[in-house]
Amino acid sequence: MNTGGDRIQRTEQAAFVYGLTLADLQGVVRVRARRTGAGRAETLLPPLATTGLVLAFALFRGLLPAVVVASAVMGLGAGVIGVVRGRRGLARRLHAVWAPYGQCRTVVDDRGAVTTGETMSYTADWKLFTHYAETPDLFVLVGGPRAGCLAAVPKRGAEEPADVDRLRAILDRNLRSL
Repeated sequence: MNTGGDRIQRTEQAAFVYGLTLADLQGVVRVRARRTGAGRAETLLPPLATTGLVLAFALFRGLLPAVVVASAVMGLGAGVIGVVRGRRGLARRLHAVWAPYGQCRTVVDDRGAVTTGETMSYTADWKLFTHYAETPDLFVLVGGPRAGCLAAVPKRGAEEPADVDRLRAILDRNLRSL
């Protein structure tokens, strides 16, 4: 019998069971690169710096205009290749860190997220994250102005199809969408 004094507060929950794959983590890195200031800076600065240095060297040496243009294009290409390789390397390193945890179960509610893996468990309060992004395959949680804290919840892990919509609603209440 429920007397007026003890109130049971029901919170909406969403549950996901998944193992993070390399493709998931490549998606996380891609979201960070496209939707955060730090990620965009890391994407744009290497090609611009490489091109600028090559142009400065070519102009300083007094090379022919055709050589200057060709050098600028090669510098830009080298910068872009560096960014692509850097993103792939980051995703591989993240996968190497997460792979030993095996299959994870994440339960999300208005208090935060609790993840339990085969060899670890952790609880993340919503204060840890500031924003989230949704892709066709993932929810990516981003923390801090430099996007140093990242988490991913693959949609394919939803225990029920409605869990994807419940998670979206919980994230909308607690974080800002990117």
